[in-house]
Amino acid sequence: MIESLLVANRGEIARRIIRTARRLGVRAIAVHSEADADLPFVAEADEAVCVGPANPAQSYRNTEAILAAARSTGAQAIHPGYGFLSENADFARTVEASGLIWVGPGADAISAMGDKINARNLMAAAGVPVAAGTTEPAADLTAAVAAAAEIGYPVMVKAAAGGGGMGMGVAADEAALRTEYDKVRAFAERMFGDGSVLLERYFPRVRHVEVQILGLADGRVLALGERECSVQRRNQKLVEESPSPTVSPELRSRLLAAAVRAGEAVDYRNAGTVECLLDPATGEFFFLEMNTRLQVEHPVTELVHGIDLVEEQLRVAAGLPPTFDPDALTSRGHAIELRINAEDPKRFLPGPGTIKTWVEPIGEGVRVDSGYVEGNTVTPFYDSLMAKLIVYGQDRTEALARARAAVAAFDLSGPKHNLPFFADLLENQEFLSGNYDTTIVSRLR
Repeated sequence: MIESLLVANRGEIARRIIRTARRLGVRAIAVHSEADADLPFVAEADEAVCVGPANPAQSYRNTEAILAAARSTGAQAIHPGYGFLSENADFARTVEASGLIWVGPGADAISAMGDKINARNLMAAAGVPVAAGTTEPAADLTAAVAAAAEIGYPVMVKAAAGGGGMGMGVAADEAALRTEYDKVRAFAERMFGDGSVLLERYFPRVRHVEVQILGLADGRVLALGERECSVQRRNQKLVEESPSPTVSPELRSRLLAAAVRAGEAVDYRNAGTVECLLDPATGEFFFLEMNTRLQVEHPVTELVHGIDLVEEQLRVAAGLPPTFDPDALTSRGHAIELRINAEDPKRFLPGPGTIKTWVEPIGEGVRVDSGYVEGNTVTPFYDSLMAKLIVYGQDRTEALARARAAVAAFDLSGPKHNLPFFADLLENQEFLSGNYDTTIVSRLR
């Protein structure tokens, strides 16, 4: 097993990784910005290094500062968490070139999946279903208009280098396309340094279902069930559950087989996620993207499979076999995750501030992965995620009941927060039925 691990992240996910590292006897090293010096993950690490000011470009994305911290602390490996440098192929290569272990997939796999057009083409060649769309970037507006006419409106206009729901727009006709194309291209150049744009068929009513994969050290790729991620705002997830409440055994089999093919196509190692769009009217699903990292929503998979995905990541990175029998994968029960964000519960606009009260719910089947405690300040410099409230039950009915009780018991004041939204959602008949899609939030506001 790896002996010392630098966690190149912050908040909830840094704390989560440190918890597993310390359980395994791995020395955990935190890096932090000046703004995060008082957060729990810094105190809970065996060692901590300040890598710069609040601006992420000068701290959590500062590759030179992070590598210097690894050298000065004698770290053997680097875990990037999610966001920041987690899907930066150049950083992964630099880490390995420095003689350190990268806890994640190989840089080639990250590169292959980082370009959404290249990823679509690779998946199509591997026999993974893809929606109608462009096989090369729309070089200009004329090319985009021609491509949209062939695909058929409405179309999704996407940044080829984007991810996480960013850099996307919907065009119902040519006039809208002209506006969205320029908007997405400008955003992509500003955010990703790459203005390449792709077009895909847009489905107005669709479900977002993903499959957790784990590429083992021996080369095998496993599929660890699916997660339903259709409760979203601004194309970003708020709720995830596993298993999906409406995926049939036959559809599940097809989804998992396609996800394994996707991983095998890029010689995938470590944890990753194959995201798909599911048309509830036809039962067809289409590849959306592959996230070459640990997902925010990994706890629901952990609970229904009885494993620690961070531990499995560390074992793969160290060349060790998994803790479970790959030929006898089992799952049981139902898990739901709610993302507790510092944002107002109606418009979902950020509402940072100092936490005056923070009392987490407890009880059977309740887990809270948090990045903050009472007295901490949620700053405007980073993502608004404060904690993940995860519940587990023997079935969905029990999990929903525990979720309602846990939301009611979560005592939080100071920053704005979305707990009232979840209280409403957990009483909503459409959500309770399990038969919902990515437009459900728009009907709750």
